[in-house]
Order: sequence, then structure tokens, then C-alpha cells
Amino acid sequence: MATIVTTGRVPLETTSEPARRRVSWGAIFAGVVIAVAVQLLLGILGTGIGLSMVDPVEGSTPGAAGFGIGAGLYWLITTVVALGAGGYAAARVSGVTERFDALVHGLVVWGVTLILTLYLLTSAVGGIIGGAFRTVGTVAGAAGSTVGAAAPKAAQIAGIDTNDVRDEASAYLSTAPADPAQMTPEQAQKEIAKQLPALARGGSDGAQAESRIVDIVAAQRKISRPEAQAQVTRAKAQFVQAKNEAVQTAKSAADAAAGAAAKTSFILVLALLVGAGAAAFGATTATRRRLR
Repeated sequence: MATIVTTGRVPLETTSEPARRRVSWGAIFAGVVIAVAVQLLLGILGTGIGLSMVDPVEGSTPGAAGFGIGAGLYWLITTVVALGAGGYAAARVSGVTERFDALVHGLVVWGVTLILTLYLLTSAVGGIIGGAFRTVGTVAGAAGSTVGAAAPKAAQIAGIDTNDVRDEASAYLSTAPADPAQMTPEQAQKEIAKQLPALARGGSDGAQAESRIVDIVAAQRKISRPEAQAQVTRAKAQFVQAKNEAVQTAKSAADAAAGAAAKTSFILVLALLVGAGAAAFGATTATRRRLR
């Protein structure tokens, strides 16, 4: 006879709950939408305020420097408000109860908003510029094809021989006479302009170019060669001085532009960090309210 022995213990039933996701992309998307919408709304409001301050009739328009500083501060404030609202909404909707999870939601909202903004700016500007250049290229190509096809027909209608056109073009492009005394003022100017690059390079070519220019100046002004040489030397010295001043001015402008770009980069990085802090603060604030 079989005996059934029971221990008096009831088997425990184990229930497994699905693990909750610590990052809710739906909540993050909602936070990004709110942040972009608030930034856009405040940006339009700021544009209206800025335009209302422009009064060319009364002459009370603010200066460029003050207007730029005010616009930068307003942009910083609107960025803080928008990202704070987006981070708060993301943490609130996600239902997180830990501050670290809320902080992650706020920072992800900040990162996605930043990437989305940069993408929209670059794609919009690139599309406008690319479309404009493509349009100009298409029009120019069509115009060139039209002119190229119409030119032979117009010449045939007018009864002009192609060889005559080539001969006339050769006459226009003919070089100046070797003798400077036989040159017209226009030919003398073109010949001097032709010799200037070699004169700037210096060396043996520069010496030959300078001698050629001296001969032309002496013949055109009807002065002696030493007097022409003195005039060319003074003009050369003034040219070199002007070139050196232009180079120095360009270097100073480049240094100023580099300094301004570096300063702008640092300010932009600081503004982005402030935006990240605003998004994180808004998210952690939502968590503290939920815990209470």
C-alpha cells in the first residue's frame, strides 16, 4: 500500500514583471518637440520686439553693437527656457522616479534638439545655395548654347564671311608695335600692364620689363630716358609700399577675424553648456515633484 507524505509546504508562485525601460524615446521625442516649438515661438516674439525698436524716422534705432548683444542675450534666455521646458516634459512623461534617469532624459533632449537644429540649418542653407547655383548654371548653359547656335546663322543672314570675322578679331588682338614712339596711348597702357607681372616678379625678367616700361614712358611723354627712369622708379617704390601696406592690412584683418571667431566659439560652447544645464535642471525638477 502506497503512502503519500506531504510536507505541509505550499509551492510559491513566482510572477515575473517585464523590466521597465529606463529611457523612453517617446518621452524624449515629446520633449524635443516642445523645446523646438517654444524656441520658435520665443524667436518670433523676439524678432517682433527687435523690429519694433527700429525707428529710422525718429533716429532712435539702437546701434549695431548694442542690438547684437541684446539679441545674443535674448537667444540665450529663450534657449534656457525652451530646453528647460523640453527636459521637464520628457522626464514627466517618461514616469522615471530616479534623478539620474531624469537627468539622462534631459541631456538626451538637449542633444537631439541640438543635432536637429544644426541639421535643419545646414540642410536649408545648403539647399538654397545649391539650388541657386544650379539655376544660374542651367540658365548660363542655355544662354551659351543659344548664342553659339545663333551666331553662325546671324553671320550668314548679314552676309559676313567667317574669315573676315577672324581677321578683324586678329586686328583687335594684335600686339603693340615694337617701337614705343609708334604706339597709341591705348597701346602704351596695354603694353605697360602686360609688363607689370614680370616687373613684380623681379630678376632678369623684371629688369627687362622695367627697361621696356621706361622706353614707353620716355616715348609717350617725350622726355629723356633718365627722367623716365626716375618716374618709373618712384612709381615702383609707391607700388611696393602700397602692396606692403595692403599685405599688412590683410594680416591685421585676418588676425582680428581669427580672434573674433575664437571668441564666438567659446561663447557658443558656453551657451550650449548652459542649455544642457537647463534641460537637466528641468528634468530633475520633474522627478522631485513626482517623488513628493
